[in-house]
Amino acid sequence: MPRRSAALFAALALVLGPAVTVGCSSAAAPEPGGAPSTPASAPTSPASPTSAAEPAPTAAIPGPTPTPTPSPTPGAAVSVDVSGTVTDGLASPWGLAVLPDGDLLVSERDDARILRVSAKDGTKTVAGTVPGVTAGGEGGLLGLALSPGFASDHRVYAYYSTASDNRIARLDYDPARPAGSQLGEPVALLTGIPHGGRHNGGRIAFGPDGLLYAGTGDASEPPLAQDRDSLGGKVLRLSPDGAPAPGNPFPGSPVWSLGHRNVQGLAWDPQGRFWASEFGQDTWDELNLITPGGNYGWPTVEGAAGRPGLVDPVAQWHPADASPSGIAHAAGGVWLAALHGERLWRVPLDGDRLAAPPMDFLSGAYGRLRAVVADRDGTLLLLTDNTDGRGDPRPGDDRILRLTVNRT
Repeated sequence: MPRRSAALFAALALVLGPAVTVGCSSAAAPEPGGAPSTPASAPTSPASPTSAAEPAPTAAIPGPTPTPTPSPTPGAAVSVDVSGTVTDGLASPWGLAVLPDGDLLVSERDDARILRVSAKDGTKTVAGTVPGVTAGGEGGLLGLALSPGFASDHRVYAYYSTASDNRIARLDYDPARPAGSQLGEPVALLTGIPHGGRHNGGRIAFGPDGLLYAGTGDASEPPLAQDRDSLGGKVLRLSPDGAPAPGNPFPGSPVWSLGHRNVQGLAWDPQGRFWASEFGQDTWDELNLITPGGNYGWPTVEGAAGRPGLVDPVAQWHPADASPSGIAHAAGGVWLAALHGERLWRVPLDGDRLAAPPMDFLSGAYGRLRAVVADRDGTLLLLTDNTDGRGDPRPGDDRILRLTVNRT
């Protein structure tokens, strides 16, 4: 199919839902299974996924921090340049947070470490190891978030798995202490999030309202997503102390929205609209606009269904092309880091609607992409995660890349 025709066909699929598909369907599992500068391309038919065991390109040589470029208009064409590798040699990295001085904190899922990465030269320092983490399957030390008052309170929030649940905890961080002992003991704020070998969610972020949001999974028990009394398959909204936030749609509950299969991406646009990415099962991965009390359909439906009482996604993909983990809002759209799809997607937005068909970048160049974060200078930070799902990372392969978004 020609690229232009593919783009138009993809746009129809996103508007009309499952009745029109972007290429053939795929039954690939979403979680198994991202040179440098590539032009955007229209979504194409799913192809055989690149093996996570294939070697990745040699890391780019770190370069100077680029000058930020103005944000393009929502539907404008853009290109992406890889301006350098911030650091490499990571092992099963998952969460990524930008410190006030520009340095980064990175969580490593399987060894439960939090690393500090120098923005100047990529040097890695072990801040500490989070006790009580049980790694296995898709569980372990997952998302990180900084307190809105981090400059004064030095608090880091972490989402992680134990032997019996997933939980959210707060840790004090003192970089003046010796390496390896800079983290205080975790203070559990919310426990009892369902835990399984797969579908543990794990992304946490503070919203513009200063409250803490968390994306959870159904722990491979789909009915939990529709159970308001369960924390599984939800987006949660919490006070910084872990209590249900005031104004939540279900009094006394931390549940903000329900009917999710596995949420691993959270982001807000400049107008305060709340976006989340979700792993589908066999047919549709989703980008959703999250509203309080919204029911996003799982396991009753997957993808757009047009059913009263259920919220349809704004955009959707076959799992072989996406399996979206972390997301960020920048340059007039939402960017999604794709694991199984091994590419970076940009969804151009005009308010709460698509401005143009989603376009992909870096397809297959760096393997699985776990997280994308907008840095303060307008660049994007991209985290790769080439652990193959069985706990066998490719040593030295995982890295943080710095990307520049350009008008074309």
